[in-house]
Amino acid sequence: MESLANLEAFARSAELGSFSAAARRLGLTPAAVSRNVAALEASLKLRLFHRSTRSLTLTEAGERFLLSIRNHLENLQGAIAEIAHSDGKPAGVLKISMGPTFGIGYILPMLPEFMRRYPLISPEWMFENRQVDLIAEGYDAAIGGGFELAQGIVARTLAPAHLIAVASPDYLSDRPLPASPADLAALDGIAMRSMRTGRIAPRLMRNAFGEEQTVSLKETIVVNDPAAMRAASLLGLGVTLIIKADALPHLESGELVRVLPSWWVDAGPISIYYGSRNLLPQKTRVFVDYVVEVFQRERYPERFAGSLG
Repeated sequence: MESLANLEAFARSAELGSFSAAARRLGLTPAAVSRNVAALEASLKLRLFHRSTRSLTLTEAGERFLLSIRNHLENLQGAIAEIAHSDGKPAGVLKISMGPTFGIGYILPMLPEFMRRYPLISPEWMFENRQVDLIAEGYDAAIGGGFELAQGIVARTLAPAHLIAVASPDYLSDRPLPASPADLAALDGIAMRSMRTGRIAPRLMRNAFGEEQTVSLKETIVVNDPAAMRAASLLGLGVTLIIKADALPHLESGELVRVLPSWWVDAGPISIYYGSRNLLPQKTRVFVDYVVEVFQRERYPERFAGSLG
């Protein structure tokens, strides 16, 4: 069984590209880091690095070994830090993935209060428009919608993800307001092309009476990001369909107007995703509970519902 010191020396040297940089990170001498890596290579009977006077690069075997241990090593270090320094309190690095627009608008403002409650937790929050692999990529949790659940992953619903039609008051000022989803085709549309499929998907709008209509916006402008759709609508370039949560601050300020207020698109729930409930680390458990608490306190489930107002 390899020692944690040898594995840390290898991983940090690989990430930083030199024994000297790894030594500074680990609080050791370069010679000690080099000895630890050499001991690991001797034990594995593999050369992990190509060494020269000017560079340190991974061999093919070294690259494979780094990929196989990286997340496990970080999890082990986090577990040791939590037990050793927390005195039973939630502690450690909390790695979370979330979409940029929603995460910066709604989750990031929760951080000051969360850090006051749990000062031993170190947030490492990634803002990205993609579905991450929680286990393989070492994330503690993710927030978003439409995730395909892998085995062992739990989804806890936070609020509905309803899309609504919006435009700026200036754009609508000299145009007749649409009476039904079909009328949207007469307006300039701001559509989104999926980066995953390369297609612009039609949307199914519904109302409280159970009526449904498929809508395809005119492709006056095509972008690939929800934040760009919102920005284009704020510039008065047309009507777009975006999640109500993203539109809400601008609806409240009057910068955007809801078109067809009785109609919406149900895109599923906004959820928080995490690993098995039985083995959930304390730092992740308190974060999940805190996010749920804030969503209820701020009435986000009601405020994000396109079926209301």
